[in-house]
Amino acid sequence: MTTLSDPVPTQAPQMGWFSRAEAWLDSKGKGAWIAAMVLGFVFFWPVGLAFLFYMIWSKRMFGKSCRRSGWSPSMMPMGNTGNSAFDSYKADTLRRLEQEQRDFETFLERLREAKDKAEFDQFMDERARSARNDHKVEDDA
Repeated sequence: MTTLSDPVPTQAPQMGWFSRAEAWLDSKGKGAWIAAMVLGFVFFWPVGLAFLFYMIWSKRMFGKSCRRSGWSPSMMPMGNTGNSAFDSYKADTLRRLEQEQRDFETFLERLREAKDKAEFDQFMDERARSARNDHKVEDDA
């Protein structure tokens, strides 16, 4: 006989084999998912295709990837290691990398603008040349 003060035995919900496999692959990271997909293709291509579709559908393929605005050095864990010299070096290096990334993006933007301006100038020169040739042909007639 149990009383109200006795702890009620709780059972953890039983996970199916699929949920356990998914949790195990998630714990290993994106590399494990990709390895499972490749092995699926090697041994039986529909399994690899199923992995690929599942990874895309569940957004595991593209989640937390290095997209344009995805990863940055500031996302690195900034925990204190206990070594003040290393922590200082790490902070300085991360600041320098962030500055270099901003400088490089600024350089790319200026490069794109210069290319656009050159293409526009070329278009305007060709248009002016065409207008002069049309005017010259009309004068000759």
